[in-house]
Amino acid sequence: MPLETVAATYSERINIVIPLFNDWPALGLLLERIRTVVDAPLRDRLAFLIVDDCSATDFEALPQGVGQSLSVLRLFRNVGHQKAIALGLSYLADQEEQYPTIVMDSDGEDRPEDIIKLLEMGIAQPGRVVFAHRAKRHESFMFRLFYTIYKTVFRLLTGKVITFGNFSLIPASRLRKLAHVSEIWNNYPGGVIRSRLPYTAVPLERGRRLAGQSKMNFVSLIMHGLSAVSVLMDTTAVRILLFCVMMAAVSAVGIGVAVYLRLFTNTAVPGWASYLVFSFLILILQAFLISLLLVFIVLTYRTQPQFIPARQYRDFVERVERVY
Repeated sequence: MPLETVAATYSERINIVIPLFNDWPALGLLLERIRTVVDAPLRDRLAFLIVDDCSATDFEALPQGVGQSLSVLRLFRNVGHQKAIALGLSYLADQEEQYPTIVMDSDGEDRPEDIIKLLEMGIAQPGRVVFAHRAKRHESFMFRLFYTIYKTVFRLLTGKVITFGNFSLIPASRLRKLAHVSEIWNNYPGGVIRSRLPYTAVPLERGRRLAGQSKMNFVSLIMHGLSAVSVLMDTTAVRILLFCVMMAAVSAVGIGVAVYLRLFTNTAVPGWASYLVFSFLILILQAFLISLLLVFIVLTYRTQPQFIPARQYRDFVERVERVY
């Protein structure tokens, strides 16, 4: 799609939300790269909102004149990557005018040259949230292995396929609706899935970190996966409940077979059969207790008031600094 068409469609302003924690050097390199690879008709429409997740350090200098504006949303406390995104989106949704909004990371792994591809897909499928599907990654083998395991477990527990991260385009018409979805507080992509807002994905290559070291380790990946699953708690609970019922049913059949062989046939039953029956009884008891626990968890989740980012984001915002 010609750049002129994209620029004409997004004629006023495009917000860029970038969550950040102590990653100022990478942000500076990212802005310089945007200056280099994004053509002026599009670059001049970009308005950057840096969500400073209560960093322990501050920037000394940032490149000037990249896009039409750059502001820093300072938070009172560190809330984590996903919550910082929710706060940034809620701040923009609270403004008088709404504009298309892109969410991207500060480390450069979300490539600036792919911004136009998200915008093109936004034109082709208007009204949909457009995610970047990671067609190629550059992380270590172990990270990619555990990420594959995470996607498989997520699909088994929720029935949904998640092949994308935070890099995305939110249409202006969907921003306020998304800011009122409580689930984006725990996990932004999962919250979009739970919201039932229409979304699509475009295959894009993941870039390489521009500076510093990634803060995503094994523990962080596990926590990220759990937060994504928790967003679809209802579906996950039902699937685990069905698994527990199947496990109890199989155990009951096993007990029935052992008892039948012992009482109604002349088949010699080994001495360990009694231990097998006892083990099946333990499995049935465990399945019952897990099912009971899941019922209480779901009921508690449904009765508790939900955190709505659009209504409560101000409690976390210290100030907004206009850099240029």
